[in-house]
Amino acid sequence: MTAADLPVETVISVRGLAARFGAHQVYENLDLDVRRGEVLGLVGGSGSGKSVLLNTLLGLREPDGGQIRVLDAPMTLDGAGRRMQLCRRIGVLFQGGALFSALTVRENVASPLVEHTGLTRALVDRIVDLKLVLAGLPLAVAEQAPSDLSGGMRKRVSLARALALDPELLFLDEPTAGLDPIGAEAFDALILKLRESLGLTVLIATHDLDTLYAITDRIAVLADRHIVAVAPAAELERSEHPWIKSYFLGPRSRAARAAHTPGA
Repeated sequence: MTAADLPVETVISVRGLAARFGAHQVYENLDLDVRRGEVLGLVGGSGSGKSVLLNTLLGLREPDGGQIRVLDAPMTLDGAGRRMQLCRRIGVLFQGGALFSALTVRENVASPLVEHTGLTRALVDRIVDLKLVLAGLPLAVAEQAPSDLSGGMRKRVSLARALALDPELLFLDEPTAGLDPIGAEAFDALILKLRESLGLTVLIATHDLDTLYAITDRIAVLADRHIVAVAPAAELERSEHPWIKSYFLGPRSRAARAAHTPGA
C-alpha cells in the first residue's frame, strides 16, 4: 500500500460558515476541509475575508453561522476549556509577527511554554534553544530584543514561538510579506522542511505567488463570499472563474509557475 492508497484524514472541517460586520456579509455558506499533512494555501482579493476566516478557525472570532471542527472537536467560544486545549495543538504566525517588543527573543519564544506548562525554567530554556534552531536562527539572538533583528529574523522568531508547544497544525498569515525574494524563498523552504520533519499540517494565507507554486499541495480560493475552488495550482489555471483566471493566468503567475515547474 502506498501513501496514495491511505484514507484522507480531515483535520479541519468547516460547513456553512458565515461572517458579518453589521450589514456587510464577508462570507456565507463557506465550506472547507483541510487534510492532515498538507500545505493548504488560502487566497482571495483584498477584503475577501482571509484574515477573518483564519481568526474564526482559531477561535478568536465567533462565527455568525455554521460549524467548525478542528482535530475532531468543535471550535466554539462557549467551550473555553476545550478551545484552550485545541489552541495548544495549533501554532500561529500572525501577520507582522506580533512579537512582544518589551521581551527578549528567548522570552517571546518561551511565553507559550510558561503560560501552558509547568516546566522548569531550565527545561523551558532548552526547548527555546531547540525551537530557535528549528527556525533556522543562531542561539546568539536569544538575548536580543526583536527590534535588534532584521525583518526576516523576526519572522523566524515568530515561527519558533509558534512551534513552542509542538503543534499539529500551523497557521501562517502572510508569512513572506515584506521579505526580499531570497529571504522569502528561504522561508518557504523552511516551511516544507518543518512539514516533513515534524509532520505538520499547514494553512497559509498569502498573496505570494511564488509561495503558492513552491510549497502548497492545494489552494483554497475565497471569492464571491465563499470558497469557490480548492485544487492544486495547475488545476486552478484551467478554471473559468473570472477572479481565478485573472490571478493564476496573469504575467506574475506565469513567471512564478515557470520558476517552480521543472522543465518549464
